[in-house]
Amino acid sequence: MWKLHPDRANGSSLTRWIARAGASLLVCLGACVSTPPAPVSTGPQPSPQADTVSDTPEQTATNPEIAPAPFPRPVPYEALPGWDTANLLPAIEAFSRTCVLWSARPATSPVSNRVAYAGTISDWAGACAALETISDASSARTVFEALFTPLEILPGDKTPKFTGYFEPQIMARRTPQYPYTQPVPGLPDDLVQVDRSELGGEPGRKVPAQRQPNGQLRPYPPRAEIALNTQNILGYAHPADVFFLQIQGSGRLVFEDGSVMRAAYAAHNGQRFGSTANYLLERGKITRGEASMQGIRAWMDRVPREEARAAMNFNKRFVFFRPVEIGDPSLGPVGAHTVPLTPLGSMAIDPSLNALGVPFFVNTTSPGLGGNWSGLLIGQDTGGAIKGRVRGDIYFGTGDEAGRRAGTQNAAGRMWAFLPRPLAARLIEPARDHGRPES
Repeated sequence: MWKLHPDRANGSSLTRWIARAGASLLVCLGACVSTPPAPVSTGPQPSPQADTVSDTPEQTATNPEIAPAPFPRPVPYEALPGWDTANLLPAIEAFSRTCVLWSARPATSPVSNRVAYAGTISDWAGACAALETISDASSARTVFEALFTPLEILPGDKTPKFTGYFEPQIMARRTPQYPYTQPVPGLPDDLVQVDRSELGGEPGRKVPAQRQPNGQLRPYPPRAEIALNTQNILGYAHPADVFFLQIQGSGRLVFEDGSVMRAAYAAHNGQRFGSTANYLLERGKITRGEASMQGIRAWMDRVPREEARAAMNFNKRFVFFRPVEIGDPSLGPVGAHTVPLTPLGSMAIDPSLNALGVPFFVNTTSPGLGGNWSGLLIGQDTGGAIKGRVRGDIYFGTGDEAGRRAGTQNAAGRMWAFLPRPLAARLIEPARDHGRPES
């Protein structure tokens, strides 16, 4: 667990090294900085509830598929909107968990098998060691400014978007009792992960499949066929609560006796994710102003159960859970990066384009963040709907209040990757040498 160390904030040899590292790259930054675009200013939009689930962490590959690095656009810290006032401490806590994870890996191994810009574990060793010098928000800012270069991630052909998610806390029962009638599904015995070629597709990727009693494999069925026929049930809850638990990917079950169990993401059925908000909007069932988790839940509560279930079944994706004991109640579930999520310190990203574990500075807006907001977030989760370079899903925390705030988050924004200065310099110099434009 990350702790503050006031006695190490000044005077150490590491602190002197940080100062030298910062000074040595001032010339490079001055030569490479380009004028950033005008800040994005958009009002809040109704959230379609992104499918944020903790998919399988990146696996080691013999021949990794490397996605093109985002073209580096280094900027000075004074060009980052809100940098001077952003609360960095949640992200520092989150990043410390990443550093513990990385410390167990070989120094020469890549941070990501798919994203070249993230470098190797050794590139981050100095930054991870410097966490020991942080005692408060001011020293956190000083350390980051000395050690990291912000590089703006450019969106390419996709529109930048930042949504929010949270860990629901829902009432549950051990046996079905109205209205707690929907099983919270555990991992079924007939779900297996197989190479896609075994289901008639291209080889090279693991996908969920159903092993039938005769031993044959088929794609795992969609939601409508399995919603009420599950195995290894964790408990029973209101059908709408279970549905949104699956959308968020993890949650806490509170039973009648006061005991609490975390339902952690285990797997999904491999079927297409469908937006229930879009389904209801296209059919005139709800207005744009109701297209949030709260609005959709209110609609489900006032219509017949069959009509609500038809809307749920439009989303063929079905998530299964595993029971996990609650440790530190202030921490969220374990994300795809295999560390617990930190409220307003962790974010889900597209791991094919941005690397898990990297710090990102984000500027976006939503009522749940108090309007225009800037903050440091660590990429520690993924999601089925989180696709694109400038695409993030901000983790807000656990419970109803976190859910209300997360439900207001759906806006454009900007995003910068914070890379250790030597690593950033290696990316920037070849681009300059080849005469590539800065924008």
